[in-house]
Order: sequence, then C-alpha cells, then structure tokens
Amino acid sequence: MDILNLDVNARDSTDGPVVFVVVGSGEEELATEPHQHARGQLFGSLRGLVNVELDEGAWIVPAIHAVWIPPHHQHGGTTHGPFHGWSAYVAESACDSLPRQPCTLRTSGLLREAVLRASQWPYAPLDEQMQHVAEVILDEIRTLPVEPLGLPFPREPRLQRIARALIANPADDRDLEHWAAWASVSSRTLSRRFVAETGFHFTAWRQRARLMRSLEMLAAGVPVTAIALDLGYSTASAYIALFRRTFAVTPAAYRLRLLP
Repeated sequence: MDILNLDVNARDSTDGPVVFVVVGSGEEELATEPHQHARGQLFGSLRGLVNVELDEGAWIVPAIHAVWIPPHHQHGGTTHGPFHGWSAYVAESACDSLPRQPCTLRTSGLLREAVLRASQWPYAPLDEQMQHVAEVILDEIRTLPVEPLGLPFPREPRLQRIARALIANPADDRDLEHWAAWASVSSRTLSRRFVAETGFHFTAWRQRARLMRSLEMLAAGVPVTAIALDLGYSTASAYIALFRRTFAVTPAAYRLRLLP
C-alpha cells in the first residue's frame, strides 16, 4: 500500500539504500489500487487503521501492528479515519532471511523509533550509523511476533465469491445453505472446503469478517452500540463479549489504541 509521498520508481530499484522509509498523514480516507513492486515493504501506522487486501486474504492493521509484504506480492489498501503512518522499503537482496509470506507483526517501540529515524534520511547510500539502524529494522521484521489479524480467502472461485460478498456486507445473515445455493455449490462442499482452504469453519470466518469491519468502524468513531446493530449482532453486549474474547480488551479500550 503506497499512500505516502515517494518516488514510485524507488520501490523497484536494485540500487539505493538497503532500507528507506517514508511517512505521511491525512484526514481523509486514502486508497490504492492493487499493485506490486520489487522491494519488500513493511508499513504501519502511528494513528488510524489500514485495511489491506492481498491475493491471500484481507488484513486489518491497527496502530499497534505492522504488515510485512515480501517482494512481488500484489496488494492494495484503504485507510479508515485520520491516518498518520510510515512505510519501510527493503531491497530484494536483503529479504532472503525475512518472512516469505505476508504477515501482521506486533510492532515494538524499538521498531517505531528506528523507522522514524530512518524516515529523516535522504534517499542516498547509508553511512555506518545509518546502516546500524537499518539492521535494527531488518532484525525486528525477522523476529517480531506474528499476530493473526488476517482473514484468509478461499481459493476456489465459488467460495471466494461468497467470501468477497461477506467482506462487502458482513451483516448479511443468510445461512450456509442459502450461500451455497447462491454460489451454485453444495452446502457440504462449501462447509468442507471453507475449512480446508481458510482454516476456519464458515460461521467462524463470517464472525471474523464482522470483527474486522468493526475495527474499521471503531476507527471512524462509530458508537459501539451502532456497530453491533449495523453488523447484525443481537445486542451490543454480545458484540462486546465476542470482541473481548478475540482481542482481550473491550471495543472502547481498543479504540483508544487507534488514537495518537
């Protein structure tokens, strides 16, 4: 996702520094079309929420996380609410020891400080001190814990059609049999292949899609009760209880993490 000001040619350059960082902010929603580039990309936010779509699935990136995208992986995304974020681009030659698949990482104070310092550098060869900071960034990408915030997509075209419909409207409460008929697939096949291709039962996947949408709505300032009702929960307390089981905090407490 490239919502920040930079020379887009630098994303594919084999020359230049091993790591360079750009930062940016905005009060309005920003979006990018699907694209890919030769450098690996780590991006995160200091404020706000980012929704990322990859071939593998959808990812939600709150302010306490970052997403790593290896070279040549197609991706695009959208910000939700006021946004202040950063993006670190890593030379392809330095990515061999970094994660081979896109993933969400829990950021550390060390990583944030390192990328913000690197964002002040010109796009030029690194001196010895800069090289040390760049190595810190690479080591943090290599070792930070992976967080399961993604929502994997099934690969079978009919199942993927259902998945994208639910992403577009998580409140749709049609049951598995109705979705199977809509996509011209048997309910048994839908149930079996959804687990095989995503790791989630259909109902659990839909609940996760609703929770991901609720994160976007929290970032936009929507009241918790309105979120619960808009997403089809029977009561606000039912939504809060599920949210707490998943994220270990209430929606209101989580919203505070999205603030500066």
